[in-house]
Amino acid sequence: MARLEKVERLTLLGAHPDDLEIAAGGLLLSLNPKTVHYVLLTGSPARLAEARAAAAAFLPGADVTFAFSALPDGRLPAHWAEAKAAVQAAATVPADLVLAPSLYDAHQDHRLLAELTPTAFRDAQILHYEIPKWDGDLGRPNVYVPLTDDIARRKVELLHKCYPSQHARDWWDDEFFLALARLRGAECRRRYAEAFTVSKMTMELS
Repeated sequence: MARLEKVERLTLLGAHPDDLEIAAGGLLLSLNPKTVHYVLLTGSPARLAEARAAAAAFLPGADVTFAFSALPDGRLPAHWAEAKAAVQAAATVPADLVLAPSLYDAHQDHRLLAELTPTAFRDAQILHYEIPKWDGDLGRPNVYVPLTDDIARRKVELLHKCYPSQHARDWWDDEFFLALARLRGAECRRRYAEAFTVSKMTMELS
């Protein structure tokens, strides 16, 4: 069982505000990084303000820097060069761990960001996160982060608090968020968990 206590420098890559907290909010609440570089490629001013509030809530005590590209939502493949430049710029910031969307994500914005990440980050460990949605694109993850009941429910509480603009969506509720966590928990013999995919890992033997 790998442990994440030594993650001091964290880079978060998201196509949209709320992607990271929906997918990995429990992991963020479980880590204690010193520095966080939070990169978002799309978002209105109001949505970006929500993301800032979420970063403060999910990562208390961390020194968080933001990089926004303000590219058009749903159109990232048409802005490949700008997206590539944003990811390359993010890779100049030292990181122990990088979170990025799944390579199998059906949403074009998520998938493009996922594909760009490994080509830019050569030395950091990358965890590709999953985002539940109507596309039905959840795959077979190979890394699990168990969550306590308190952290799983705190994640949901903070999602509601930090992203009020999303409350009207028909899927936005406690059951939606906890159901996937419960399923992934069962897969790793815990009550709740978040799941990720790792395509490459380097192991150091001391």
